[in-house]
Formats: sequence, C-alpha cells, structure tokens
Amino acid sequence: METWDAIRARRNVRSYRADNVSAQDLERMAEAGWRAPSANNRQRWDFVIVTQPDVLVELSTVWRGAGHIASAAAAIALVLPDADDEKTRTTDYYDLGQATFAITLAAADLGIGTAHASVGDQDKARRILGVPQGHSVAYLLGVGYPADRPLKPIVNPTRRPYAEVVHRESW
Repeated sequence: METWDAIRARRNVRSYRADNVSAQDLERMAEAGWRAPSANNRQRWDFVIVTQPDVLVELSTVWRGAGHIASAAAAIALVLPDADDEKTRTTDYYDLGQATFAITLAAADLGIGTAHASVGDQDKARRILGVPQGHSVAYLLGVGYPADRPLKPIVNPTRRPYAEVVHRESW
C-alpha cells in the first residue's frame, strides 16, 4: 500500500479475525515505532509485544475500554518511565503519540488493524507484563486482521469538515 493510501485506510479495528499476525509483521510495526521522532532523540519509550492468548485476555481487564485486546492476535504495550516534571511528561506523551501513529500506519500498510486502549490499573498491567516500578503502561494497541472488512482507503471519512479544521494564515 502507498503511504497516502495507508493514512486514508487506517481506522480503529476492535473486532479481529482469528488469524495470527506474523512475527515479522509485528517486528516491522515495532520498528516503525522505534524509528519515530522524539524530542532531542530521547526515545524514552519501550514496547512490549504480546501474542499469548491468556495474557491478552488478562490485559483486556486493565481498562473498561480494553475488551478488544482479548480477541486480538497480538497487543503492543506502550511503556514510559515516570516523569519528574510536567514538561517531561507532556513531551513524553507527545513523543509516544508519534510512535503510536507510526506503529498504526505501518500496520495499516500491512493490512493489519489496530485500536488503542488506555490503562487504568497500572499495578495489574505492570504485573502482567513484568514492567518495573518507575514505569507506566501508557496505552495498549490491539493488533489483528479486521473481522468485518479489509482495510482500504476511506473515501468519505466521518470527520469534522476539513474546512472547519484547517485554517490559513490565521484562525
């Protein structure tokens, strides 16, 4: 898929086929996140790739909106070290957003769907994933092939009108 097509095809996918996602494709997605830009090239993130079905089911319980993780072929946990100040925390989350989009775009390019979920129970998430204290599991990405329809460019997305979002020269 061309980059522009992948951007237009990417959507949140929370219902997955039973097919596994290859280790090679999971590594490609993780590498996309690893290559994402970060402030001063700090790269304070870590990624944990999970494919064991029992662990995915357990991870699905760390947040009320994470139920799709249970039926995903895999999940990628996005982990950050705790920040000492608000500026670092804000920068880290901005950087993690860039890494997340790189991962989801690489997935879309492969025809693989993703959907993010927050993590409410940090202690449980850290225990499940073996994440050390002093770090937080910021988000989970469910990963799998869409159950309903394959990814393809969305011609008329359900978005705020472009002309309302994009301003030129001033507001």
